[in-house]
Amino acid sequence: MSDRLTHECGLAFVRLRKPLHHYQEEYGDAAWGLRKTYLLMQKQYNRGQDGAGLGVVKFDMPAGDQFLLRIRSDKHNAIERIFDAITEDTEQLKEPITSETEMHAKRNCRFLGEAYLGHLRYGTHSNNSMANCHPFIRKNNIASRNIALAGNFNMTNSRELFDRLVEYGLDPVGDNDTQVILEKISHFLNDEHDQLIKQHPNLEGRALAQTISKELDVGRFLKKAAQYWDGGYVFASLIGNGDAFICRDPAGIRPAFIYVNEEVVACASERGALANVFNVEPDEIKPVEPGHVIVVKRDGSIEDVEFTKPLELRQCSFERIYFSRGNDPLIYSQRKRLGANLAPRIMNVLGEDIDRSFFSYIPNTAETCFLGLLEAVGSALRSIEADTIWDKIQDGSVTREDLSALNHTRVKAELIAHKDQRLRTFITHDAARRDLVTHIYDITRGLINRDDTLVVVDDSIVRGTTLRESIITSLSQLRPKRIAIVSSAPPIMYPDCYGIDMSQIGKFIAFEAAVALTKDANNAAIFDEIASKCKEQEKLPVSQMQNQVKALYEQFSLKEISCKIAELVRPSHLDWDGRLDVVYQDVEGLHAAMPAYTGDWYFTGNYPTEGGNAVVNRAFLNWYIGDDSKRAY
Repeated sequence: MSDRLTHECGLAFVRLRKPLHHYQEEYGDAAWGLRKTYLLMQKQYNRGQDGAGLGVVKFDMPAGDQFLLRIRSDKHNAIERIFDAITEDTEQLKEPITSETEMHAKRNCRFLGEAYLGHLRYGTHSNNSMANCHPFIRKNNIASRNIALAGNFNMTNSRELFDRLVEYGLDPVGDNDTQVILEKISHFLNDEHDQLIKQHPNLEGRALAQTISKELDVGRFLKKAAQYWDGGYVFASLIGNGDAFICRDPAGIRPAFIYVNEEVVACASERGALANVFNVEPDEIKPVEPGHVIVVKRDGSIEDVEFTKPLELRQCSFERIYFSRGNDPLIYSQRKRLGANLAPRIMNVLGEDIDRSFFSYIPNTAETCFLGLLEAVGSALRSIEADTIWDKIQDGSVTREDLSALNHTRVKAELIAHKDQRLRTFITHDAARRDLVTHIYDITRGLINRDDTLVVVDDSIVRGTTLRESIITSLSQLRPKRIAIVSSAPPIMYPDCYGIDMSQIGKFIAFEAAVALTKDANNAAIFDEIASKCKEQEKLPVSQMQNQVKALYEQFSLKEISCKIAELVRPSHLDWDGRLDVVYQDVEGLHAAMPAYTGDWYFTGNYPTEGGNAVVNRAFLNWYIGDDSKRAY
């Protein structure tokens, strides 16, 4: 994706099911679980570069010793910084651990434990200080009341959830999503303790604490805590007594995958990360079911419990298009299909120019889609050539040259643009800054001529800023006859409020295009009509709200919006008179490529939860009153 998005965070959860000395004996590494957690975080580095954190729970520690610890960093290369500090600690493991020396090793190595929770953060709210890095912790002097929480999520109604905490009689500090969820879970964790205390009136002290720890019903208190949650989420948590859980939103918006064997329970945001770290086949790794919580008790037993009623499955399609790494075989094949599904649209747009077209791609993540497009266009061209020859065979006019031509029927592909460094555009003078931005991409010259068409594949076009400020200017220096920018995703028309930082509707290039087309048609009155309906919606319960912004886009076809976007992203200063096209995937092509991933609200406005309609209407009102910098949820 040429436009940078702050987006999905990443989770890495590792819960050992054997004593530490088992891993020493089996793998020669008592810190096996810690190393696996590090690898899971590194292999999901793409999911968060604003900060990282790690929590650990150590079982059966003597009174006075720490049993729940955390380390976080908001610095550059946060994962390396965290594990550099941990390595200094684990370097004390000079002698092999045995069952007799295991506790001594745990007391001397702070981050040597049995349960780990890692997190990679991309900030979508608040700032990127270390205080906002997960895991968040709620401490108590009773082990089973301690909790560490990390998540990949956004809630559409965090303000309402905060108000409910106040109604409970709590005095929460901070109203960001994570803090609110932690406070709510902690409240019902404490309530669960209170209920269990009432069930054991004859117990007290250590005996009572141990009994409650064993009987703690995670599914029960989480079901209470999750009331009124509206959003896309995956949470993982460590409880101080050794229990742990992972839960997923009822529409399955956010991804979570789990791997279980007799030695470990591991969870991550990406299946490919688990498959590579544990060297297993992808089909051995299962998704956490929507609306379910996986509970791992202190004794190693595992429960799969429904904690909230599942909704229609709406898994995020952006995960497959862009966010997740493509080394998962299913994601790889889906991205190739996205490219293949674009082939008929490309050939229709290019027409006769197809014979003088060169195909390339911009961000590395678009490479797989690019390969699928090449294969499909190549196959289509060969079919056309075969039909021509077949017709000549029928009338007896085929020649050896015709048959030889089949060897030359192939798609021309070149690596045209390379982004190999991040330039700081520190000069504020427009002309000077524009020149610097142009050099973000290095262009390979001498590959195409002035009669050629350049087709460049991108994952998705969100704001169009990089296209306008850099890419098109750079590509135009090659002086092609025509440039076609191809998006593997449909145009993004609506805000996201479930994990991706796309809540400001006025920044979407598709919205800019719809506004411009509306003004061209002298129909600006529709802005007032939509705003009026959005204001009326604010008086309704969230369950009755509808997306009023759809009316803006319903005026125009995909082709009309694409043509206007091509006008808008063409720099006004451009010294190039060639033709510029923008070609988008349609929603039907998206669904055909990944039928199980129907989370398409940013393309269609069909939100998976009730809170989504409130967000899109609020986002439009923010734009309408000229305050589009405000977050819509």
